[in-house]
Amino acid sequence: MTNDLAATIWTELAGTDFAMTTVDAGGVPTRSLQAGTGEEHVIFLHGTSGHLEAFARNLPAHAERYRCHAIDMLGHGFTGKPDLPYEIPRYRDHLLAYLDAQGIERAHLVGESLGGWVSARLAIDDPSRVASIQLLCAGGTVANPEVMERIRTSTRRAVESDDPEPTRRRMRLLMADPADATEELVAVRHLIYHRPDFVANLHNLLCLQDLETRLRNILRPEDLAEITVPTLIVWGRDNPFGEVPEATAMHAHIPGSELVLLDHCGHWPQHEAADRYNPLSLAFLAKHPVG
Repeated sequence: MTNDLAATIWTELAGTDFAMTTVDAGGVPTRSLQAGTGEEHVIFLHGTSGHLEAFARNLPAHAERYRCHAIDMLGHGFTGKPDLPYEIPRYRDHLLAYLDAQGIERAHLVGESLGGWVSARLAIDDPSRVASIQLLCAGGTVANPEVMERIRTSTRRAVESDDPEPTRRRMRLLMADPADATEELVAVRHLIYHRPDFVANLHNLLCLQDLETRLRNILRPEDLAEITVPTLIVWGRDNPFGEVPEATAMHAHIPGSELVLLDHCGHWPQHEAADRYNPLSLAFLAKHPVG
């Protein structure tokens, strides 16, 4: 965990050249933070109701070697929010449109939670566009009604209240140590949650927490077995949205995958354990260059 004096998005990115821009991805204005000048591209994808700031502690280290893109996914953050259910194929297609708009033929994908679900889906459906995937507490392999209700209820409560406290509780739910849910992250999340377009499309964003919809999109063992690209699975032992057996099952079904379990870590390993995750990620990426 970064110490309190450095725990702001600005200080995490200080000293790194980056650009915040909007990319037209298939007609969807997509917020993108880009850093680094390397020849290989790494795309960072956040979780449900998240935003690109989830990777502030990772971009500087990765940008020393790679061209990095942290994006707000379809319907999230400051990216466009078409009025339609955000199911996994739509996230996949939006990601492909972003790659096309940036002229990226093949990229490494780093996906946390929902972002991991989308990364795995693209690796299955179009492996020619994917150099490797990192599944950070990735969703999409189970349908746990209790967890789905926790996500749905905590998010709705935060969106419907002008008080930032429900947003603070929603962020702390992700972390093993509540201090990692910094007040700056809470402020960014609260701002996004109260944008009119976010409020209007909340039902679309939460559609994967509906059991029937989730089962239609779920990654089954036979789907995972089709993943042929190099895969790193990173899991927090204190993950409130998925227990360790979920990670070990994923590892068992994805041929040749690597699994790392992090102690004292919740649902945001890239943020909570950045000092452990960044070297791990960089070593994995170095082993699997874009061919």
